[in-house]
Amino acid sequence: MAHQSFLGSPEARASCLDLWKEKNDRLVRQAKVAQDSGVSLRRHKLVQDTLEGLRELLHILHGLPAAVPVLPLELTVTCNFIILKVSLAQGFTEDQAQDIQRGLERVLETQEQLGPRPEQGIRKLWESVLCASSLLPKLLCALHHLAGLQAALWLSIDRLEDLALLLQTLNGNQNGASKDLLLLLKTWNPPAEESDAPLTLQNAQGLRDILLTAFAYRQGLQELISGSLPRALSSLHEAASGLCPRPLLVQVYTALGSCLRKMGNPQRALLYLIAALKGGSPWGLPLLEASRLYRQLGDTAAELESLELLVEALSTTHSSEVPQPLIEVELLLPRPDPASPLYCGTQSQAKHLLASRCLQMGRAEDAAEHYLDLLALLLDGSDPRMLQPWEDARKGTKELPSCPLWVSAVYLLQGRAWVQLRAPKEAISEFSRCLELLFRAIPEDKEQGAASNCEQGCRSDMALKHLRAAALISRGLEWAANGQDTKALQDFLLSVQVCPGNRDASFYLLQTLRRLDRKDEAAAFCWRLQAQTQLPQKESTWSLPLYLEIYLSWIHSPDCETFLEEFQTSLQEPHDL
Repeated sequence: MAHQSFLGSPEARASCLDLWKEKNDRLVRQAKVAQDSGVSLRRHKLVQDTLEGLRELLHILHGLPAAVPVLPLELTVTCNFIILKVSLAQGFTEDQAQDIQRGLERVLETQEQLGPRPEQGIRKLWESVLCASSLLPKLLCALHHLAGLQAALWLSIDRLEDLALLLQTLNGNQNGASKDLLLLLKTWNPPAEESDAPLTLQNAQGLRDILLTAFAYRQGLQELISGSLPRALSSLHEAASGLCPRPLLVQVYTALGSCLRKMGNPQRALLYLIAALKGGSPWGLPLLEASRLYRQLGDTAAELESLELLVEALSTTHSSEVPQPLIEVELLLPRPDPASPLYCGTQSQAKHLLASRCLQMGRAEDAAEHYLDLLALLLDGSDPRMLQPWEDARKGTKELPSCPLWVSAVYLLQGRAWVQLRAPKEAISEFSRCLELLFRAIPEDKEQGAASNCEQGCRSDMALKHLRAAALISRGLEWAANGQDTKALQDFLLSVQVCPGNRDASFYLLQTLRRLDRKDEAAAFCWRLQAQTQLPQKESTWSLPLYLEIYLSWIHSPDCETFLEEFQTSLQEPHDL
């Protein structure tokens, strides 16, 4: 009541409004000084002081009855407060949603409307407020400002349908309007602020530009992944022409390069990748995409050079830019998805890719060197998730609840490299190390749907089973190549036991049994194999990591199926065996 009587006269109201507006403007200028400050401690203190000042001012304004003359300032202070909180938290929280709702309810209070109850949803609240704002033109600019923050919040949490309806209402064409968000954002034209309006950290037009860039990039990535390449190209061009900070521009140019490569335009793709590299760090994404481009062109030297630079780039820790006290495009983007073509992974993953490509190209010495580097990288503890299980494996710890399968895969591939180098002793040693680790490993709980540490979406129990078989077959082949058929037979028998139905394991086992003239055992096994093939198959190769599928193809004999069919046929003629 004291506040109400104090603001009763126009002179008193104007005087208080001037004081509050002056405080808001001073706090905004203080935040902009922090934005330009190079000293992090001073910047942090200025931002925190600004936030507390805005909180106090908002508390004062909320203590007054809602009034149209005061609401433009109150809503502006609310927007500045939300922007600063989002910037400090590097994302939206439930608190900001409540701040927006409180602002909308204050508008309805001026119309003596209680408005819809909160459980009816914020969207209905916006409809009521924007309907009321047609009678209150003085509030229009501040409401568009608040709507920009609501749009940013909804974009960050993927409430795109609500966002589209809000933009349709803001554009004044709700009925029958297009639901194309990119078009709606382009059409949205927030009213210009008056010269004497309270200062803002980020006005509605600035928020609209941020939203346009963020959505264009998000949509472009989705279209790139889904294969809608012409549309992806258009969306990514839209993002590149918007408010793109340098790190994001590197990502956009890389995405454009990926899109053009897939469209069969490698020269234009290369130009965008060069532009991305000139944009500065992070260099990982364009280097990875460059390796894919050179691989597609058949330029193996350039591909391997790109991968080597990628490993080097990922080994360097880049100092991230200090967040500005504003809502930036990156805050509205989803977290990097390992399934995305624009995910370059860790240094160890890049080193693994480089080593496996060398091996595929027949560069066994280079592959061996890279696999040794990868082992050193893992032992050095560069990956916090790998260090403890790896140390437990090295020390022979009895309690090993889980073993990272891709560490075992490193030993497996290292052994393959030694095979290529015609060094059987070293190859057998690496395969034995792999097996020692694998037979102490425990697959992750199937009921939790856990995936292998190395590739999302791959069942660890399946990967473990096939890794064991691959390592046993590989070691058995080396024993056989050195005339030690008895040892080879033991490995092939074990591979059939750990992975029933594995055709390659069956092929090598039968071949060895026949070579050792153990005809009865071969016949008995062949009958069991034939019975197994008539049972419904519960497993499929899609559940295996890509590196394992590639490895299994290396140890697959082209004569496998023909041999097994002929052997089964020969069982009808006992004298043939």
